[in-house]
Amino acid sequence: MSMQTERTARRAQSEVSRAEAERRIRELGPWFHNMELAGVMTAPEHFLGDYPRVKFAGFAHAIPDDLTGRSVLDVGCNAGFYSFEMKRRGASRVVGIDSDDRYLAQARLAADLTGLDVEFQKRSVYEVGAIGERFDLVIFMGVLYHLRHPLLALDLLHEHVVGDLLLFQSLQRGSDQVKDLEEDYPFVEREIFDDPGYPKMHFVERKYSQDPTNWWIPNRACVEAMLRSTGFTIVGHPEPEVYVCRKGRRARESGEWVVHRSVRVPEHTSEDGSQGGAA
Repeated sequence: MSMQTERTARRAQSEVSRAEAERRIRELGPWFHNMELAGVMTAPEHFLGDYPRVKFAGFAHAIPDDLTGRSVLDVGCNAGFYSFEMKRRGASRVVGIDSDDRYLAQARLAADLTGLDVEFQKRSVYEVGAIGERFDLVIFMGVLYHLRHPLLALDLLHEHVVGDLLLFQSLQRGSDQVKDLEEDYPFVEREIFDDPGYPKMHFVERKYSQDPTNWWIPNRACVEAMLRSTGFTIVGHPEPEVYVCRKGRRARESGEWVVHRSVRVPEHTSEDGSQGGAA
């Protein structure tokens, strides 16, 4: 964190009493991101522990320590933990987007209490084209499996907002094997689809982990295949489920394939790009 950013953060926290911070944090609960704000922990009894800090500790080294002069977009930012961590690393511009009003209120409160200059917008992953700019680093953590149209989301990120790096994470279930596949298989081939290392996406019709917003849960091979097919080159895999990718060209182009500037989805579906599960 730069000296100026650190001084601003300290001043912001010193101006808010612990009692006032506790009241404001409680009013916006429950929190999924556990953060210390003005001496108060937002989710001290999180079922995953000190989350997402414990998760971040496993791959923090994969992100440059100094982001001075770089821009960051945090898609499905929740209460903004990753947005704030990038700002502490000196990023010149950090934008967090989410479609959940409560998460955005939490993130804005956290920005207020820490004094960190992060912009938060109400926007779904399907609307990233409307942002109108590309970012040096795009964070897409804990969102994919909450979407009804996950491949479209990756296409839109590649097309509109990723300028260089993508930090990606998704819940994974099934085999951790990755099979080296042939370029093509004959129509009569069936056995390959039963191979544990073949890319598979598990559809959740009702709920998973008591969460109705969990829709698609890939295995490892599927995650890596989806990233490649949407034009991302995997350059780092610092821990299970987490990938650092660089923007490249799509592996397969179709003459009929079009990415729209923005996509509206029915409001009754849970595909808003908000970060509701374990990232």
